[in-house]
Amino acid sequence: MPITAKTQLIGLLGWPVGHSISPAMHNAAAAALDLDWAYVPLPVRPEALPLALGGLAALGLRGVNVTVPHKTAVLPYLDAVYPVAQLIGAVNTIVVTDGRLTGFNTDWSGFLADLTELGLALSGRDCLVLGAGGSARAVVYALASAGGRVTVLARRPEQAAQLVAELGTALPDAGLTAGPLSAAAEIAGGVYHPVIVNTTPLGMAGANANLSPWPDGPLPAAARLPAAALLPADAFVYDLVYNPPLTPLLRQAQAAGARTANGLGMLVNQAAEAFELWTNRRPDREVMRAAIG
Repeated sequence: MPITAKTQLIGLLGWPVGHSISPAMHNAAAAALDLDWAYVPLPVRPEALPLALGGLAALGLRGVNVTVPHKTAVLPYLDAVYPVAQLIGAVNTIVVTDGRLTGFNTDWSGFLADLTELGLALSGRDCLVLGAGGSARAVVYALASAGGRVTVLARRPEQAAQLVAELGTALPDAGLTAGPLSAAAEIAGGVYHPVIVNTTPLGMAGANANLSPWPDGPLPAAARLPAAALLPADAFVYDLVYNPPLTPLLRQAQAAGARTANGLGMLVNQAAEAFELWTNRRPDREVMRAAIG
């Protein structure tokens, strides 16, 4: 469907966004519902974020998704933030209504929906979250709200500790803990059937493609995996990265015999929820999934 002056625009706000497959997914959903909507990539440098957000309503956009590195940075510039997104401290979806910008978070619910589809029980299970950025906040909230015992591990332990302190206020019974990323292997080896979730960009297509967040990190694509890099065989390893489908972390996990999943299911589920917030129409998730292969 050609874009005209009547086309309703939505998009993806981040830096960079060239790797994203979200436009194909949302545009397929709109076409299937015969909606004259178009989803476009919007690369915005961090220093230009306030100006870009101020222009959304003026340019007639109905909303945007927000991706790295802007998920927490957008908060001060929004007119309203949905309570769960406020608790998480990160926004991945903005709805523009009558010139006002309202922030939502569909990452946490999209992630939880995918784990449910994968048949993963979380109550009472030890969960390790690698990274402490905006995506990590949504994942920690999802795991803890479903009854998981969550430890946040980051290269900067103080960032992990800050996340735990802030979310711990909203989830006082969750018993969240924090630590350095370098301790991941030791912690995972000391618990039963851990769920390990990568929320960092390590492994994503581009400059980080050959990197893993797991100790003994950088792994060339064809490298022989060292024994020290193997994860526990009884772990479930989930990588939010979906491009490429098999990241260095997932290769490490599969070499250890662990069960794995990438973030494609989460992407579809969070996108479907965002699409419904913008359009008030429920998209066909299978159409969205088919559009991204």
